[in-house]
Amino acid sequence: MVLTKDELLSALRSEVRLLLHLISKVEPAMLDYRPSARQRSLLELLQYMTIMPPIHLRGVMTGHFDRAVWGKTWNAEESIAKTLSLEEVKESIGNQNVLFAEVLAPCTDAQLREEIQMFGPKASRGSMIVALVLSHYAAYRMQVFLYLKAAGREELNTMNLWAGMDGPM
Repeated sequence: MVLTKDELLSALRSEVRLLLHLISKVEPAMLDYRPSARQRSLLELLQYMTIMPPIHLRGVMTGHFDRAVWGKTWNAEESIAKTLSLEEVKESIGNQNVLFAEVLAPCTDAQLREEIQMFGPKASRGSMIVALVLSHYAAYRMQVFLYLKAAGREELNTMNLWAGMDGPM
């Protein structure tokens, strides 16, 4: 495993902080913005971010993957997420730090190195967390940033995206 458990937890917490910074730039008039008719709106994208990290993390940590159970969980959580307001989205995403700590607390370094199989080839549990949670978090954070820019927040720059702060590039 390239990362220790503490480094992984720190990286996940950083993603939450960065996303919450970007969410603070959302204005109510932007919530319905979508780049095209078949893409998620900004609000739908943020609602998705309330369920994707927890479901993927819990899935990786179970040690065995049951696609039917995962799909049922996904559908149930997605139904709830679709009802969340912007304030509820912020609260839910902010609470992910606690979830990450709780889920990873009992996990040993040996368990992070154990091979599991979810969506294709086998990989270590730790690398699956990086691929399915950490990397997806960064990718969707970038999407939120691009939506914000396209919806009128032209002043946002690299500092907002990668450092989670306002400031000159």
